[in-house]
Amino acid sequence: MKQFVVFGLGSFGTAVATELVELGHEVLGVDNDEEKVDLLKDTLTKIVKVDITDEKVLKELGVRNFDAAIVSLGTDLESSILITIMLKEIGLKYVVTKANNPLHGRVLEKIGSDRVVYPERDEGIRIARSLIMPNVKNQMELSPKFSLIQIAALPVFCEKTLGELDLPGKYGVTLLAIRRGNQFTFSPTEKHTITENENLILVGENKKIDQLITKHRASNKNK
Repeated sequence: MKQFVVFGLGSFGTAVATELVELGHEVLGVDNDEEKVDLLKDTLTKIVKVDITDEKVLKELGVRNFDAAIVSLGTDLESSILITIMLKEIGLKYVVTKANNPLHGRVLEKIGSDRVVYPERDEGIRIARSLIMPNVKNQMELSPKFSLIQIAALPVFCEKTLGELDLPGKYGVTLLAIRRGNQFTFSPTEKHTITENENLILVGENKKIDQLITKHRASNKNK
């Protein structure tokens, strides 16, 4: 069990906090909105209403001892930057900060945020990709440049071996595992033949994944 602290309990912060609790971890929620605090008091492990920009308050909460912090303060860019700086100065190991735009994100990276996330942008990308390529089952951004993606086996992949497909060489992506129902095959051999009821779990640069999606879309249009 790990301990997390979530600053800002808007839609994104609440979603992260409640999911962490459901996964069996302890979560301290922090917000200065009494209504939000009251709404989640029976859901989170602990929740407090304080001035989250007061460094003395952060130290009193003992946030340094938590495994990670999530900073999600909506449009309050100044406060998100200030809190991220204070958390890193206090000595918190891992800080995830929500950014509202690329400039905000670059500032957060420069001041030491360990991971900057763009929830609205990422959701928009996922929706766009699902419209272009229904085979995409799930996608997780690992960094600004790399993602992990799960896709249903493309028609052009089926009945071919991994050796024939040469995913790293032709597409620039790496196959981590193959999923069939609830069964996973990790590091499959080049002799493995892809079938239509399999999902491929791939990792690679976002631009390479986009190229794979674009190529698939083009091949479908030509059919």
